[in-house]
Amino acid sequence: MKVKLDENLGRRCVAELQAAGHDVATVAGEDLAGTWDARLIEICRAEERVLVTLDLDFGNPLIFEPRRYPGIAVFRLPRKPTPTDLHTAVDTLIGALATRTIAGKLWMVERARIREYQPEDDEIDLG
Repeated sequence: MKVKLDENLGRRCVAELQAAGHDVATVAGEDLAGTWDARLIEICRAEERVLVTLDLDFGNPLIFEPRRYPGIAVFRLPRKPTPTDLHTAVDTLIGALATRTIAGKLWMVERARIREYQPEDDEIDLG
């Protein structure tokens, strides 16, 4: 799976996703830090990459309609997260990517579970 990690996720996340066989690009590595959300999600769409982020703004399906994108995964961590909290969320994401499709969906990734939003009609529009 091709993914792009937002600037709020670090090298440890990159390493874990790469170890699971995913093609990982990062906002920081592509000098996109500070890019507006709308531009970032369009870059992900053009590159056919799932956006993985801590930015809760991407969790609003009225602003970022999931069916238009290869997938959006938003980590929902506790108010004062520990490295273990993030590691658990990344593991949860990796496990789900191995068994389910994220294309056209919004996943809210929590500790050991994923809440999935997808449009009522099953048509996915990535173009």
